[in-house]
Amino acid sequence: MVQDKRGITAEDFYRIRYASDPQLSPDGRKVVYVQSMVDENRAYQTHLFLQSLQDQTVTALTTGEVRDSYPRWSPDGSTICFVSKRSGKSQIWLIDVNGGEPRQLTRCRTGAGNPVWSPDGKRIAFSSTLAPDDSFADLETDEKKELPRKAIVVNRMMYKSDDAGFVYDTNKQIAVVEVETGEITPLTEGKYQHTVGTWSPDGEWLAITANRVDNTDLHLALDVYLVPVAGGEWKKLTNSAGTFSNPTWSVDGKKLAYIGNESPTRMIATQKSLWVTDLEKGTQTCITANWDVHVGDCTIGDVRSPGHPNPGGVWTEDGQGLYFIASERGNSGLYHTTLDGKITQVVGGARNIYGFSLNEQSHTVVLAVSDTRTAGDLYASNLSTGEEVRLTDVNHDLMEELALPEPIELEYQGEDGWKLHGWLLKPVCFQPGEKYPMVLQIHGGPHSMYGNTFFHEFQLLAAKGYAVLYTNPRGSLGYGDQFVQACCGDYGGNDYLDLMSAVKFACQTFDFIDTERLGVAGGSYGGFMTNWIIGQTNLFKAAVTDRSICNWLSFYGVSDIGYYFTEEEIQGNPFTNPEKLWQHSPIRHVAKMETPLLIMHGEQDHRCPIEQAEQLYIALQHQGKAPVSFIRFPGASHELSRSGDPEQRVLRLQYTGEWFDTYLHQTEKVVME
Repeated sequence: MVQDKRGITAEDFYRIRYASDPQLSPDGRKVVYVQSMVDENRAYQTHLFLQSLQDQTVTALTTGEVRDSYPRWSPDGSTICFVSKRSGKSQIWLIDVNGGEPRQLTRCRTGAGNPVWSPDGKRIAFSSTLAPDDSFADLETDEKKELPRKAIVVNRMMYKSDDAGFVYDTNKQIAVVEVETGEITPLTEGKYQHTVGTWSPDGEWLAITANRVDNTDLHLALDVYLVPVAGGEWKKLTNSAGTFSNPTWSVDGKKLAYIGNESPTRMIATQKSLWVTDLEKGTQTCITANWDVHVGDCTIGDVRSPGHPNPGGVWTEDGQGLYFIASERGNSGLYHTTLDGKITQVVGGARNIYGFSLNEQSHTVVLAVSDTRTAGDLYASNLSTGEEVRLTDVNHDLMEELALPEPIELEYQGEDGWKLHGWLLKPVCFQPGEKYPMVLQIHGGPHSMYGNTFFHEFQLLAAKGYAVLYTNPRGSLGYGDQFVQACCGDYGGNDYLDLMSAVKFACQTFDFIDTERLGVAGGSYGGFMTNWIIGQTNLFKAAVTDRSICNWLSFYGVSDIGYYFTEEEIQGNPFTNPEKLWQHSPIRHVAKMETPLLIMHGEQDHRCPIEQAEQLYIALQHQGKAPVSFIRFPGASHELSRSGDPEQRVLRLQYTGEWFDTYLHQTEKVVME
């Protein structure tokens, strides 16, 4: 351990902050951003900060016990709109860049979000979730008492969401609000989900995305539409054969870029690409068609909550190119492409760029960056010279205290010769000649990516004396389209062998790993794989499974994504080939599970519902072959470990460490009470 440094603790989570969603001012001289933290009451707070790029002066635009987010500059640079729950529901507020009290713009009873300024600065487009009898005119202060429902009629398959809970018959609709008067004009209606995009440069059209096919439950397309703001006929730019998002206009209004994939059969197991439609010619082109790299940030961490605003493709002023984020081999960087597909990396490195804002006139891009020792900070980079300046250091004091080992990059081969990639963290207390237990960590998705980003849980285990192995088995993003599809229909097959190859490689390469003290842990798909592994081998002496899957047959009907996820990923359903779902279900092997297992699950998890944990727990307890413990987190969704209740997140880390301490730091197994 470095002199006078200590290892990170679970409780250090309460001190970790991060910066996100940078937005450069129209003149490129200032940046507004969001800083997230946990307050002394162990509740989340998010505030807006304004920083000068000239003298680095920082001003707190908002303060207090509030959660403010999504700041966006008015075209003239005088005002910033943002989203806040300070009135109760999420609403759109305005604040002068010179300070002062914010002014509430919307008062919608169902809330408002995703604000986008019109080019003239007089209107803001936004979205709200409405039931059939709701209206944008319904005010948050209206006396409309919500009586408990005695019965609920369900008419759609997508009636619940891990993000939003039970949505039943509600739909996301778009409207435009006048900045001066607050008057609202609805733009969309009907039984469809709509997402705000961007205004055309002349302010006459709004580019949005929506699924407006006849059966939205069974046809999961997401199309790009142009909606005339003054009313009239919509223009559909895509053909309902894929999923598209983040439409952005070229400066001259002649082209529209968007991110997505086009495949009638693969909506999940696929890389995203960058597309452009020439609105004059009516042609659609996949700009990155010959580049086998995922467009967007797919890196998994456990400090920053998911869902950071994606700027999509950002046009150059001459309309001949775009800037965008892409993910490759554990890193996400900033790239530029010409319209004929010549791609260059603008900002790279061993790190995770999860947001950016660009001003071409000032040759400046502000980046939101994480790496293995940085939870989330902002950097400014000069597009001409490549010179980079760090703008924030929000965890300076905490990081000065901590010893954080750098991961060792690993390259190895799977059993069938596929090239594989991962990392290993040494224990903080590492001493040559000593032996240490090792924990294999498995990411969720499975179509996501471990990489060079900050991971509190990994550093915590390293601080407690463990080596930590984390890899990207087939099915992960970041290694090409064939790689990401390779696990479909083969869950527990070659993906399992890839992970076992990683363990074998690590144990053969690093003599400090104690092969008699190996653990395994994972969440979501990683939880599925943890369950699968302990049904195949007794190599691991302890396991921790989070928000996991054990039975694909029941998952099909209880998960918010179950019916379409199992068809694409497992390639089975209960009414044509139920044996396929059962074949890949870990609970099928429960009689062979002899590894001490800690099961943790959120009670409000709609993605992998808690019945999955309940099934596994009862089966293991009933047969009584090995210690098993079941911890339920009331009110927690599938996002427990990334954006859940702060105290529950810390408890989860503590339980994980305690379980491994019980079974891996001793030569004999001890039953944990």
